[in-house]
Amino acid sequence: MIKLYKEGRAWIEINRENLHHNIRILQSLLPSECHLMPAVKANAYGHGAVLIAKELNACGVKSCCVATVAEGAELRKNGVEGEILVLGYTHPEQFSILEQYNLIQTVVDYSYAKLLDIYGAKVKVHLKIDTGMHRLGMDCENMAEIIRVFGCNNLVVEGIYTHLCASDDTAPRGREYTYLQGKKFYRVLAQLERNGYPCPKIHLQSSYGILHYPELAGDYARPGIALYGVLSSRRDLPQAGVPLSPILSVKARVVLVKSLSRGESAGYGLQYVADKDKKIAVLSIGYADGIPRSLSFGGGNVLVGSGIAPIIGSVCMDQMLVDITDIPDVSQGDVAVVIGRSGDREISVYDLAEQEGTITNEILSRLGNRLERVLISGISD
Repeated sequence: MIKLYKEGRAWIEINRENLHHNIRILQSLLPSECHLMPAVKANAYGHGAVLIAKELNACGVKSCCVATVAEGAELRKNGVEGEILVLGYTHPEQFSILEQYNLIQTVVDYSYAKLLDIYGAKVKVHLKIDTGMHRLGMDCENMAEIIRVFGCNNLVVEGIYTHLCASDDTAPRGREYTYLQGKKFYRVLAQLERNGYPCPKIHLQSSYGILHYPELAGDYARPGIALYGVLSSRRDLPQAGVPLSPILSVKARVVLVKSLSRGESAGYGLQYVADKDKKIAVLSIGYADGIPRSLSFGGGNVLVGSGIAPIIGSVCMDQMLVDITDIPDVSQGDVAVVIGRSGDREISVYDLAEQEGTITNEILSRLGNRLERVLISGISD
């Protein structure tokens, strides 16, 4: 297997100190008996699932959750310890992977519980209760079926949880719905107790639940985007009230510096034409690495040398062009910052998300696998 050269063509830096800081901040919002079960699905929101999960282990965080059985198996193959909960659907043909890698499977409904039961081997599970998101989960009003899951001989029910679908909304409508979901969930727990099924470990909160509804804490909390030091939208920052620190920077190498004469075109389709003599730089990163094409034609910038360089022409699959006419100190081999800080300047993931008309979660989770993730200490410019 070919080993990538760290900081080669383009890469991601993960700041260890900022990650530890975010862990401490989020844990401080919760009771001491409530433990973090961070979401490291989608390659840890683009940050590198194995790298993040192993660093969580090193910090004493012994539980995490993923979306797929393959994600869970990948963590185990790389030495990640503790509980790993699969939040999504696993096909019956893959049930053996749950057993092989000691993973916990979510029960998405009663018919799925029966499939898990007839697999034959003991399977650890968490029950998901649908309290109003109407996605995965057993209907909170159907207690008969919820109770029947506890009668499945081969299911080891270790937890029960729900998902708060409006916890990012602090307006009255969102708060009312969130508390209604909590009320429905705790009603299920009470009915299980009355029927002789002591409640296993419980969890309700993801990132916004921790930030806005710490009183709904259970045995676990499942931070996702907040663990990585950002929120889904910049407009959510004032309500958060906690000093989270972004942990990710995206950087790319300047592979060529070229001159472009007035009237010459650059990039695909002759769409960019220089209006005067220009100096441009070619960066070794593109949309296959997760850089949105909407940043083309001046829609986005990078930090390089001592200045800010606008993107010109179309973002290509593997490369993009930037205008460095007014930045004299750029040379082949230099490093450009696509997301992150350089000196006192910053291009944040919020900037890219707003340009794309989406949320930070999407921008980060689309970052490509060929960007090597490098763990760094301290502040990196």
